[in-house]
Amino acid sequence: MADAASRLRSVAEQVLGAPLPVRLRAWDGSQAGPPDAPTLVVRNRRALRRMLFKPGELGMARAWVSGDLDIEGDLYSALAAMSGLIWERDEGGRTLAQALRDPGVRAAVRELLRLAGPPLPPAPPREEMRRHRHLHTRHSDKQAISHHYDVGNDFYEIVLGPSMVYSCAYWEDDSTLETAQRDKLELVCAKLGLTPGRRLLDVGCGWGSMAIHAAREHGVSVVGVTLSQEQAAYARKRVADEGLTDRVEIRVQDYRDVRDGPYDAISSIGMAEHVGAERYLEYARSLYGLLKPGGRLLNHQIARRPQRDESAYDVDDFIDAYVFPDGELAPIGTTVTQLERAGFEVRDVESIREHYARTLRRWVLNLEGDWARAMRLTSPGRARVWRLYMAASALAFEHNRIGVNQVLAVRTPESGASGLPLRTRTWS
Repeated sequence: MADAASRLRSVAEQVLGAPLPVRLRAWDGSQAGPPDAPTLVVRNRRALRRMLFKPGELGMARAWVSGDLDIEGDLYSALAAMSGLIWERDEGGRTLAQALRDPGVRAAVRELLRLAGPPLPPAPPREEMRRHRHLHTRHSDKQAISHHYDVGNDFYEIVLGPSMVYSCAYWEDDSTLETAQRDKLELVCAKLGLTPGRRLLDVGCGWGSMAIHAAREHGVSVVGVTLSQEQAAYARKRVADEGLTDRVEIRVQDYRDVRDGPYDAISSIGMAEHVGAERYLEYARSLYGLLKPGGRLLNHQIARRPQRDESAYDVDDFIDAYVFPDGELAPIGTTVTQLERAGFEVRDVESIREHYARTLRRWVLNLEGDWARAMRLTSPGRARVWRLYMAASALAFEHNRIGVNQVLAVRTPESGASGLPLRTRTWS
């Protein structure tokens, strides 16, 4: 009888309908596949059971998070090789679930069942979050935010570095992560035209970096809102340490419950991805209502490519279960349309897609550089979630599968005077 790796490779290629572009090493020590390729390590038969009971991305994600499945060699090369087969199927391409309708594939799966052993589905890793049946209520949003952000501030310090900014940096060739994040915050402040005495609302304020930068460098008064208790506690301490408690207030509050407008400006950096398509117009109208006439909104948001059939869009299984529960991405055109429907005049859209790929690669380096401590601070499974998520996302940005955009919009008054400079990239 053939060794486990050869049998696995044969089954995988039958199911996928294509050669397997990585090397396989199985629990019995056997190996099969291209000798110079990254190695996909199947540590035990439980990995097979996970993939059999949840065919497709979620089963593989469970095997990865639990440590039953691993990669040796360059992680980016392995993900790039496998993405076309598993994660990045073209529209209309055969998914794993569809492949199971083929009699030959079903025979291959029966072989996989024999390899996997007793057919008992392993419990999902504890890091997995069950999907809500009612998306984007105040309660479900708070749960989703807590799942993602209340991982532990010490863990985020490892990944993000001293800036504690969890969004795309703005790079020069010789930038460090810290200077690139400072430049991003300064870019947002410039686009918003912040000057001393103005009021800024920072929606999804994270660990307070934008609020602190705007108050310290531009003399504005800032209200930052977040749904994360851990973020708020960390941000308040930073504000106090900076001596800015008279100018910065951090609240645990839903943006829908902010009632103390009008504000001169609103920043929403990496928050709108949590809003969801059904709630996006409500989000845009809420922010519009909180701005005074002439006030500016800077909406910094990840975007996906449009689909031929938008009704077929579904959230990525791995991201939904382990990273951003209930998070949704929209094409940039949809975002601009919704902002305009809410009453905004959209004045500038800047794509900074390549900047996010570089940011994510730096975060992966930070995580890998303090891997043992990261696992102690959270869990081995959580650390593995973040390493996979950030590396795969970096590749997605590099290959234009997703992007990120800064949209500057104005609540233009009836007079039509937007207050923006005539030359669009001359910020003041």
